[in-house]
Amino acid sequence: MFHYLLQGFLLGLVYLAPIGMQNMYVINTAMRTSKLRAYQVAFITIFFDISLALACFFGIGLLLESLPILKYFILGAGSIAVIYIGINLIRATPSINGDMDINQTLSKVIWMCFAVTWLNPQAIIDGSLLLGGYRASLPSIGSSFFIAGVAIASFSWFLGLTTIISIFKTAINEKILKYINMVCGGVIVFYGLKLGYALITMLMK
Repeated sequence: MFHYLLQGFLLGLVYLAPIGMQNMYVINTAMRTSKLRAYQVAFITIFFDISLALACFFGIGLLLESLPILKYFILGAGSIAVIYIGINLIRATPSINGDMDINQTLSKVIWMCFAVTWLNPQAIIDGSLLLGGYRASLPSIGSSFFIAGVAIASFSWFLGLTTIISIFKTAINEKILKYINMVCGGVIVFYGLKLGYALITMLMK
């Protein structure tokens, strides 16, 4: 079971690490506000991130249980989409958005964390394809351990990111963010190829 937990943790990390709306909000908050506000944003973001991951993972899972033939479609579409996501990350040039409004009340912070997670169509699509695709490739006994690993990755990533940015805020630049995206994009392409291999294996049985 540890294998599935570790697999979920590693996939969760490379899924979270690319510099998207969530990470930019966390980074900008950590760079430009107090540590108290930075960690408030981190924990609120973790809550919404895990809730989205659970919805993507188990929502697709329910469809797979009722319509098993969807498993083949999700593996195929997921493999193509995940590889495409990875390639785009490798090619992308992230930037630190200095215009982002981070001087907000706590209620507005909660809303912002919700918006950059649940109101981000790309996050919902990517999460459904990536996590739903892996749900299709996992045995039922490994699903709970896998999604637990994803949740642990969310805690580790956002708390670690907030801590590192708070300590080294003066050294963070767009070149470093570009390297992060390139590494994570390469790993995500690998996972996409792995989904394609799982589909081929299932079709050959």
